[in-house]
Parts: sequence; C-alpha cells; structure tokens
Amino acid sequence: MPILNALRELDQILRGEKTKPEALQKASLEISLRQILVMIILLGMLYGLCMSVFSMTQDYPGHEFQIVASMIKVPALFLLTLLITFPSLYVFNALVGSRFGVVELLRLIIASLGVALAMLGSLGLIVAFFSVSTTSYGFMILLNVFIFSVSGFLGLKFLLQTLHRMSILAAREETDSKAKQNEAESPSPNEGQNFEIEIIPESAKETGPLAKLYGPILSGEVKTVFRCWIVVFGLVGAQMSWVLRPFIGDPNSEFAWFRPRSSNFFEAVMNTFFNLF
Repeated sequence: MPILNALRELDQILRGEKTKPEALQKASLEISLRQILVMIILLGMLYGLCMSVFSMTQDYPGHEFQIVASMIKVPALFLLTLLITFPSLYVFNALVGSRFGVVELLRLIIASLGVALAMLGSLGLIVAFFSVSTTSYGFMILLNVFIFSVSGFLGLKFLLQTLHRMSILAAREETDSKAKQNEAESPSPNEGQNFEIEIIPESAKETGPLAKLYGPILSGEVKTVFRCWIVVFGLVGAQMSWVLRPFIGDPNSEFAWFRPRSSNFFEAVMNTFFNLF
C-alpha cells in the first residue's frame, strides 16, 4: 500500500538507515520525495486534528470548521514556509561553493521536515490530553508554540548532521578520484617501484565567490549559510503561523478562517505569556 511504503520510508529516516555512510556513498540522500511529502501532509493533519480538540471541548462557535481549518493549516504552514525560504537557501548555497545541487538540497530539506512532522505528530496526543483537561486558551497557545519549537529544532538538527555527513563523503570521494587521476598520469620509470601518491587535503575543493580556500570539510561559510537559513526559516515559519491563524480557536471569538492582520507572532506570544502568568 502507498501509505505503508511512505511510513516505511519515514521510519528508515528516523532510524538513521538513510543517513548511514554506506547509504550516502554518492553524497546524496536517497529518499522518495513523494512518499515523504505524503507523510508530512498526513502527520500535519493529525496534529491539526489534535489542536482542534480544544475548540471541541470548549463549545467553540463553529468548531466543526475549526477542525477542517487546523488539519489544512498545519501541513500548509511547513510547506509554504519551505516554498518561501528555499530559493534563498539555494542562492546562499551556490555562493559559498557548496557541492549540493537543487535536488540534493530539496531532498535534505524534505527529509528534515519529515523528521520535524514525525515528532510533531507523536506529540499530538499530549496536546489533545491538555485540551480536554484545561480551559486556559493562553496555556494552549504556549504549549503549542513549545511543541512546534522542539519539533522544528530536531528537524533542523537532523539537517545539519546529515549535511555534515554528506560533505565528508563528498570530499572523500573527490579526494579519491583526484588521487587515482594523479596515479594514472604519473610516470613510472621503474617497474615495480612504489611511489607515494600525495593525498589532496580535504580543504582543496571547488569554491564559490564567497568561500575561503581553507577550512574543514564542512567549511565555515557553508555552516554559516545553513545556520543563517535555519534562523530565516524559523522567523518565516513563526510569522507564517501568525498569518494562518487561528489554529486552536479562541472560545471568546467566532470562527474565522483567518484573523485580520495585526501585530506579529512574537509580540502576541510575549503578551500571552505575561497575561498567563
């Protein structure tokens, strides 16, 4: 069944089978984009359903529509954030001379979102439990912000770790290839005599206009670019959640697919925190 295949694909990512050195021989993450996208949507819908439990237990006006809205908005939040931020990642990646192409980058990011959504979906029952055991709307907002933050952090942590492994294998493959080329081109005046092949340092790799010619395998520029992109992804994702609100449903307000534009995510979270405590 397609769903079982998608589950199996995601399970292999979570268990690290897709990121083992032998699985990354070509310095590329071999995953099915279609299957992981299916899991991202399904797990996002599952978490959206758990979020909407609060509106159902609080006699929220129009809670039937809130269920549908939340199930649509959670996966849309991640996919729209990726759509907005991916072009900038590709440009940054190209400027520092990283060896990853569009397909490799997309696979890596989709796999990272799969990890984040798997964690999010696994915490959905906890959200549902608190939804039926509290009447505090502010507490539910902060709880969901915390869970989204933890899930996003783990997904992006997976991204950096896999990126590092792929960089190591790519550099090693390039070094071996150049070493074999040097061996083939080097003269051999005395048959049977062994000549040492100079190992090309790991820092000797193709560089972009902003990259330095020295550094570790995963150069400082590449690390900086991906860390900056992670910050950008988090900021865009946070504000995207504000644009797509409501996700939970305010018991004191009528149902609406979207709220009027006002304030921003960070100001709203801070106000909710101070009002709660």
